Amino acid sequence: MAAIPPLCDFGWKAVDAVLPGTDGKDHSLLAQAGEKGLVVAFICNHCPYVKAVIQRIVRDARDLRQLGVGFVAVNANDAAAYPSDSFENMQVFARENDFPFPYLHDVDQSVARLYGAVCTPDFFGFNGAGELQYRGRLDASRKETAAPGTRRDLYEAMIEVARTGQGPREQIASVGCSIKWRELS
Repeated sequence: MAAIPPLCDFGWKAVDAVLPGTDGKDHSLLAQAGEKGLVVAFICNHCPYVKAVIQRIVRDARDLRQLGVGFVAVNANDAAAYPSDSFENMQVFARENDFPFPYLHDVDQSVARLYGAVCTPDFFGFNGAGELQYRGRLDASRKETAAPGTRRDLYEAMIEVARTGQGPREQIASVGCSIKWRELS
């Protein structure tokens, strides 16, 4: 069933954490920020919404880097219940899709909980001061191939954030598979 996150809580400050990456190194979330901002994306390997847009995520991350906006992706899904989201499969997914950004494993799901992540993909766009300015969709395509000329919502919003420090006031929520939470004991 599709999940829809809440819209942007403007000004909410980015939270740092250090998580293991598919490259075998530990990475700080905030160390991925560029001079003009940071996108923290919650994704996973198996979600059909993510699979449908992963090449556009990679494209936008590369394009945003040129504007001084960093990018990092986090997988918080319960890999015990969803083996396709295991760390080993994350490594394969990152390699197959030529990720130009760290892909991090939130093993205990603490980062996803701190951020209030709801679905995959779920995008958090911060300005250079680490203040949330965008919590919306990548584009209008959902699980389909994007039609030519489809507006790049995340990219366009982060251009505005890079230029002005402020995100657009009208944003359309992302839609995706719910985060696969571990049973709390």
